[in-house]
Amino acid sequence: MGPLVPPFTEETARAKVQAAQDAWNTRDPDRVALAYTEDSVWRNRDEFLTGRAEIRDFLRRKWARELDYRLRKELWAFTANRIAVRFRYEWHDADGQWWRSYGNEMWEFDDNGLMRRREASINDVPITEADRELLDA
Repeated sequence: MGPLVPPFTEETARAKVQAAQDAWNTRDPDRVALAYTEDSVWRNRDEFLTGRAEIRDFLRRKWARELDYRLRKELWAFTANRIAVRFRYEWHDADGQWWRSYGNEMWEFDDNGLMRRREASINDVPITEADRELLDA
């Protein structure tokens, strides 16, 4: 398989989604932020971010609040330079309440394979620790 840059094939789109899942599961804001262009534009729930610095700060806040975070992403669709993903992740808050978050993302990439746009819609559902499904992430 060649580099994970547009135009995507089904194989490279699936690999791009897996690479994103693997990176996000590290919970390393510095590493994850490198997948985005310097001027990347995000909508994440009700937050609007521009640029790697804002993305990095957002991820630091996210993983300080969403403890023991585990994520699964699944390719939904793709075109030459866009990928649609559905995902779910589990985490608990500082009080010990577990959550499962479901969402959809739309990604757009530059010619170098960096994400220049990310649109994410996410809903949270409280769960018990016994209801967790993503134990092996």
